[in-house]
Amino acid sequence: MSNIKKAFENGKAFISFITCGDPDWETTAAAVRAAVENGADLIELGIPFSDPTAEGPVIQGANLRALNGGITTDKIFSAVKEFRRGLKVPMVFMTYANVVFSYGSAKFISTCRDIGIDGLILPDLPFEEKEEFQSLCRRYGVDLISLIAPTSENRIAMIAKEAEGFLYIVSSLGVTGTRSEIKTDLASIIKVVRENTGVPCAIGFGISTPEQAKRLADISDGVIVGSAIIKLLEKYGKKAPEYVEEYVKAMKDAIR
Repeated sequence: MSNIKKAFENGKAFISFITCGDPDWETTAAAVRAAVENGADLIELGIPFSDPTAEGPVIQGANLRALNGGITTDKIFSAVKEFRRGLKVPMVFMTYANVVFSYGSAKFISTCRDIGIDGLILPDLPFEEKEEFQSLCRRYGVDLISLIAPTSENRIAMIAKEAEGFLYIVSSLGVTGTRSEIKTDLASIIKVVRENTGVPCAIGFGISTPEQAKRLADISDGVIVGSAIIKLLEKYGKKAPEYVEEYVKAMKDAIR
């Protein structure tokens, strides 16, 4: 059984996204712990990439700060291996196909298994081209998590049928970032998903307030929040974990 399912066993899941190494690894580790201790059910760790096409300015900035701080994929692997030991929640990496490919796909994915990473999200990987990564992920027991965007229309059923871990439902067109309102007809997307898979689905992109989180958790199995957490890291730096603590607690309380 996929370890990721644990995140959805106690009601609606709250998923925190944090960029590795922004502003430094110690702060990343402290922010992850703060999120987990205050109700995060799954942690999505971003591996920085110099050209993060799916990201808005907030997460692009985090990628840049982390890369300028000297973070590398190898440093992330060894750091995660250490701090994973004390944390039981499922964890996934989010990065770009190029990062995996240039590292060596088999080496990257087998290392994920060795350090306790349960899944992999590659937002720039077209569904039609996922096979080379999919076979490696299956071999090493790492879930390759699919995304469903508002533009997926006639492909929703097909993507859902092959889903593993959880399905990442993209709330709106464009890049990541907080939004004042989300206009996509998510209920009808989720209806098609439910008809085709028992794999849980979580909504991400643009969620920042407890009200938004509650409304979207009501129609799905959980919510994913990234930019709002990264903004706290950008604003407070090394002091950010205490603010992450309060924020995650408020968000988790809203969706209980």
